Amino acid sequence: MSNYLVAMEAAWLVRDVKDIDDAIGVAVSEAGKRLNQQNKEYVEVEVGATPCPACGEPFDSAFIAANTALVGLLLEIDVFNADGEKHAARIAKSEVGGALRDVPLSVIEIVETEEEDE
Repeated sequence: MSNYLVAMEAAWLVRDVKDIDDAIGVAVSEAGKRLNQQNKEYVEVEVGATPCPACGEPFDSAFIAANTALVGLLLEIDVFNADGEKHAARIAKSEVGGALRDVPLSVIEIVETEEEDE
């Protein structure tokens, strides 16, 4: 059994916004609030990064059209005592998906972590 850091991407819709910074702030705040209400304070929430198709440089993963934004959020969770990467991914999606119902989630990275000595 191993420990893993699982990173997931979530697609968050924000209505009635005028600029990217407001959309990002609302998305991160709303996601954090829903996670905290389900006692999942241990899930890290931040704005995701999308590589520029022309130069490859990352930029904030957010797009606005008609005062509605789609914000890509990066969610990270530590999973302990999983049987492997697939098991860690299922655990992470179950934990986060239960609190963020109707929010599309996709696992983007799984990293095995070292056990900490107590």
